[in-house]
Amino acid sequence: MARKVVKVLWAGRLSYDAGLRLQKVLSNKHYQNMENSSCNTLILLEHNPVFTVGIRDKNYSKQEEEKLRNLGAEFYRTNRGGLITFHGPGQLVAYPILNLKQFKSSIKWYVCQIEEMIIRLCAEFGIKGETSTHTGVWVNDKKICAIGIHGSRYVTTHGLALNCNTDLTWFDHIVPCGIEGKGVTSISKELNTNITVQDVLPQFRNAFQDQFECSLIQYSIKESLDLLRDVHNTELLHTRNESV
Repeated sequence: MARKVVKVLWAGRLSYDAGLRLQKVLSNKHYQNMENSSCNTLILLEHNPVFTVGIRDKNYSKQEEEKLRNLGAEFYRTNRGGLITFHGPGQLVAYPILNLKQFKSSIKWYVCQIEEMIIRLCAEFGIKGETSTHTGVWVNDKKICAIGIHGSRYVTTHGLALNCNTDLTWFDHIVPCGIEGKGVTSISKELNTNITVQDVLPQFRNAFQDQFECSLIQYSIKESLDLLRDVHNTELLHTRNESV
């Protein structure tokens, strides 16, 4: 049986809003052609500083939201699972836009696959990552990788955020993922040396291929430009609708 193919897009540094639009464009391709496995895409990127909350996080008031914005970060309420977290430079964010019916029709299985993949990746750097009763990957009582996903008709959006050389002081302003008494860490902090997102990308790609038993192929330059144009057009349409 032929291995599944997942197309990988390195999107560089994007605002959170641009990342949402990119996911929307790609997930719509799935809904328009649910049987087409060529729609499976792995988006890899870094975000500008942003705090995001998931669908279960109803506790943040406008005043608290403004306080976080005043730190120089954006703030978004999203439809992903999980509570509040931070995304920013030095953090590898992965948004797999997959039709799980082509893998295994189980959201629980999918989350477990992501956790196992990151544990495998951490081991390659000599770090002992593990799971707990809380979603994500931990090093002792410190989270190194947050996971928050959304699934609709088994098409996944959102994903994971792995701290590489992230400025962890951003997390001082929140209770990360809403879990009291826990901390955060990064690959760089655990190894006491600077490990960048670019350093981690090759191992991440290999771990993803192995865990999901697929082959990753790079988007062509033309495909990337066409996709970014679609994202830009989506932004223009959204702006026009808001002004009506």
